[in-house]
Amino acid sequence: MKRNAPIPTSEIFTRLERIPTTIYPDAQAAAARVAGIIAATIRENNSRGKNTVLGLATGHTPIDVYRELIRLHREDGLDLSKCITFNLDEYYPMPPDSIQSYVRWMKENLFDHVNIPAANIHIPDGSLPEDQVEAFCRDYEAKIKAAGGIDIQILGIGGTGHIGFNEPGSSPDSVTRLITLDSATRRGAASDFFGEANVPRRAITMGVGTILKARRIFCLAFGEHKASVVRKAVEGPLTDAVVASFLQNHPQAEVVVDVAAAGALTRVATPWVLGEIEWTDYNEHRAVIWLSNKLNKSLLKLDASDYDENHLASLLRKSESADVINRRVYGRLFATIADNGQLVSGKRILCFSPHPDDDVISMGGTLSHLVRRGNEVHVAYMTSGNIAVFDDYALQMMDFWQELNRASGLDGPKAQAFDKKVREFLSAKQPGQVDIEELQEVKGRLRRSEAVAACRWMGIPKSRAHFLDLPFYKTGEVRKRPIGPEDIDIVYKLLRDVRPHWIFVAGELSDPHGTHRLCAEAIFAALKRCKPEEMPEIVWLYRGAWQEWDIDLIDLAVPLSHSELTHKIFGIFKHQSQKDKALFPGPYDDREFWQRAEARNTDTAARYNRLGLPEYYGMEAFVRWEP
Repeated sequence: MKRNAPIPTSEIFTRLERIPTTIYPDAQAAAARVAGIIAATIRENNSRGKNTVLGLATGHTPIDVYRELIRLHREDGLDLSKCITFNLDEYYPMPPDSIQSYVRWMKENLFDHVNIPAANIHIPDGSLPEDQVEAFCRDYEAKIKAAGGIDIQILGIGGTGHIGFNEPGSSPDSVTRLITLDSATRRGAASDFFGEANVPRRAITMGVGTILKARRIFCLAFGEHKASVVRKAVEGPLTDAVVASFLQNHPQAEVVVDVAAAGALTRVATPWVLGEIEWTDYNEHRAVIWLSNKLNKSLLKLDASDYDENHLASLLRKSESADVINRRVYGRLFATIADNGQLVSGKRILCFSPHPDDDVISMGGTLSHLVRRGNEVHVAYMTSGNIAVFDDYALQMMDFWQELNRASGLDGPKAQAFDKKVREFLSAKQPGQVDIEELQEVKGRLRRSEAVAACRWMGIPKSRAHFLDLPFYKTGEVRKRPIGPEDIDIVYKLLRDVRPHWIFVAGELSDPHGTHRLCAEAIFAALKRCKPEEMPEIVWLYRGAWQEWDIDLIDLAVPLSHSELTHKIFGIFKHQSQKDKALFPGPYDDREFWQRAEARNTDTAARYNRLGLPEYYGMEAFVRWEP
């Protein structure tokens, strides 16, 4: 069943969108188009001897725009020497050379690679004494005005709907100022600062009123985790509870999204309520599931009046009867359920786990099932996960190792020097400081031992646990390098060595750290290298700790009994460094990973049951990847 139905673009389907919204297949395509418009504006202004004034954002969202501008500068001769830039915001306090500083971020991701004069670059100064900040903000506003105002403003959108650091409650006529960050914003930034406690509580931000004075605005959003807030900003009321909704009043504002971030917009989620659509198999499938959930009626109980009264009369006319449609959709869903006796046996299985615990959190029950079915199960841990270990836990383990070394007579000069260096670093470590290599090694070895223990619990021998330690991750920082040839080579070699029939890939692209997304990129690039005889039979995508697949997307659902889910939870407990509280739990969910996994698995089973499918205690769900 093909799911790539075209997204409607006619006025009848976009009529609920109060900000013009353009949907692209992926973030790269969207970024290329925005960068192209910026480049065309620069060239036009250059030809007239005019400056181009750009308002710039930081973070994961605009990085592909900046990479494309760098490429255009290097390969096409784009001249940025007459550009004047004003950044949206900066944490306060924040030294400009800190690894979390937006000054440093902009240099590394744009300014060091193009020819914008240093005198033309303006970024809020997070290093000022507090009694000078107000005057600086007034001066920032004056400089924007003196430059002639902002020609093009680039924005992202935060989980609370903020633009810049204009948190909920910000006034539409606010100007550049020092603000207090919302707790959700600070949790969202925790990964960049190695823990929420290290995130500054304040920031300097360009105001909403300042942003709205820009002549043209592009608000970018990518990934499933932005879908809900995009809908609120685009289709919801004008409100300071979702500051991005103020863009509805701008004559040249545009929201630019990928398909995932557009997923909650009405024309994407439920286009049949807006107008006549083409009734492909997939549109039928998701519409009937939607109808069943909306009416709280199981699939086989839906009748003709349900279709007629809920925008699905045209679907009913297309088929023989409601009963025929109901049975067809029920049959498709029933076919996705693979009880223990229906799973494959005698196959080589390879699960790619971005971090050392994603395998057991996301599909520990399925892996245990596959082992019991006589499959040769391998797990590939793609990164060390060493940045996600609390210092105190690492120190606790070092105390244990030190005592063990002394008791066993292994406390030699080399071990003592290593121990001393790590302890001295920890005693002087500043908040947000990058770990020295020795401490990174300690934390990485801790997580490796936990992964081996979890594999053993699931019945997977240590010899089939592969630790790839991909180079892109080895920065010691949360911000990672792009995937490179070395990463792809390592993954390809493993595929060639194991020759798996099935592989499982983390398709959880809402991962707040971006690591899942980058690991998937490396895997798909490696698969492109595979010869026909090296290709796996099936590639399955699983979701991580953050969210589950929608029912209409699921191709494989593996049921779990109460005891099987409990066994999986005990496997998650093997990751003691992540127990009780993870260093990076995500911005909107304080539950432990085992609690999230339990809730997600039981909820998936309940959603199947509400549709009238057999009742199970829990389920792990997968989507089949099609190249």
